[in-house]
Amino acid sequence: MNDAFFEHIFALNTIAVVGLSPKPNRPSNYVSKYMLENGYNIVPVNPGHNNIFGIPCYSSLKQIPFSIDIVNVFRNSKFAFETVIDAIDIGAKAIWLQDGVESKQAQEIAKDNNIPFVMDDCILRRHRILK
Repeated sequence: MNDAFFEHIFALNTIAVVGLSPKPNRPSNYVSKYMLENGYNIVPVNPGHNNIFGIPCYSSLKQIPFSIDIVNVFRNSKFAFETVIDAIDIGAKAIWLQDGVESKQAQEIAKDNNIPFVMDDCILRRHRILK
C-alpha cells in the first residue's frame, strides 16, 4: 500500500465508526474526534448509546439510512469478519480495521469484492503522515 492508496481512502468523507465509545480516553473516541475535526463526517455505530459527539448513534451498520464511504472498526478481531460482511452489504467504499484488529478472512472477502482494505493500522496516524 502506497501513499496513493491512502490518499484515495482519505478523499472519501463519511466514516461509520463501529465500536465508537463516548469515553474520551478510548482510542475510538479520540481518533474519531480527530477525524471529525479534520472535516470528515462521523457516524457512530454502538448499540449502547443514542448519540456520541451529539451525533445520532446507530446500533448496526445496516440501520444507517444513508451511504457510508469508510467503515472504521474498533471492535475485537473476532467480530471483524461479520462487520466486514455488513460493510460490503451496505456498499462501503473502504474498510479500515484499527490497530490490533485483524482478520485474514475479512481481508480476503474485501479483496474478493474489490474494496480497499486496511488492517491493524490507525486511521489517525496514517492521516497525520499524509497531511
